[in-house]
Amino acid sequence: MPAVTVDNILALPRIPLPDATAVARPVKSVTTAPAGFEGEGFPVRRAFAGIDLSSLDPFIHIDQMGEVNYAPGEPKGTPWHPHRGFETVTYMIDGIMEHKDSGGGGGSIGGGDTQWMTAGAGILHIEAPPEHLVQSGGLFHGVQLWVNLPRDNKMAAPRYQDITGNKVALLSSDDGGALVRVIAGEVSGHQGPGSTYTPIALTHVTVAPGAAFALPWNRDFNALVYVLAGSGSVGPDRRPLRMGQTAVLGRGDTIDIAASDRPDSRSESLEVFVLGGKPIREPVAMAGPFVMNTRSEVIQAFEDFQAGRLGSIPAEYARD
Repeated sequence: MPAVTVDNILALPRIPLPDATAVARPVKSVTTAPAGFEGEGFPVRRAFAGIDLSSLDPFIHIDQMGEVNYAPGEPKGTPWHPHRGFETVTYMIDGIMEHKDSGGGGGSIGGGDTQWMTAGAGILHIEAPPEHLVQSGGLFHGVQLWVNLPRDNKMAAPRYQDITGNKVALLSSDDGGALVRVIAGEVSGHQGPGSTYTPIALTHVTVAPGAAFALPWNRDFNALVYVLAGSGSVGPDRRPLRMGQTAVLGRGDTIDIAASDRPDSRSESLEVFVLGGKPIREPVAMAGPFVMNTRSEVIQAFEDFQAGRLGSIPAEYARD
């Protein structure tokens, strides 16, 4: 699981130890993601399945894509499809995905890269592995997150952000036992590159075997910890957490994370996706690829898509 690594973690800015008055966030619940398939048939884990939307707000959905080692000819993606009313954030850890959308955005995202697409008023897009990866096969692993948009921004103009791995903010825990990659938002005074409509923070954290640290977290944000690989614990009571599980945390100042002393056969370290944001607290009406505030708005989105008002497939793709 390479994503973004460093040669000397101790050369990075350090996250200071919490002061004596800091409150560690308690664990409210732990759920296990069911497995499923998405797009043309690539395997996913539904990380937020079984968690109430009020605990996720402003997030809607997250899939861990893979980790899967494809044989030649096996890699899969998605067909062209629409979105409206939210943002998709695709973070690649291993492998390569190519993105193209009807607004002209797109590019190739590899290990440690993030594509941030604001669907807003509506857009069509496609995500697929490049042809050379389809032919060769290989390791594929990533995360796709859906971030809700507030009512006033749901019909914003679509936009695309290409966040390469060398742009993320890199931090070290005080003792060097954890590497924190800040993709968006602010952590310990350091800002990630992702531009957001809703105040949020997204991080990918690697914790070495036996290491533990306290990640400072905005008190106004909720907090979610999803385990991408390995095992360990979270919270002041050291609640056990393993690959494919999500912890919902309560209020506080820090997120306490610890890695198991014994690495498992799949990962030497504990790999977690830590995210949170300021809740929007607005009604959510969701169906398929549309996330709106009311059922009538969702129906309108389907009608607009069918009428071609969400954009059109670029000519070079429409010919395929």
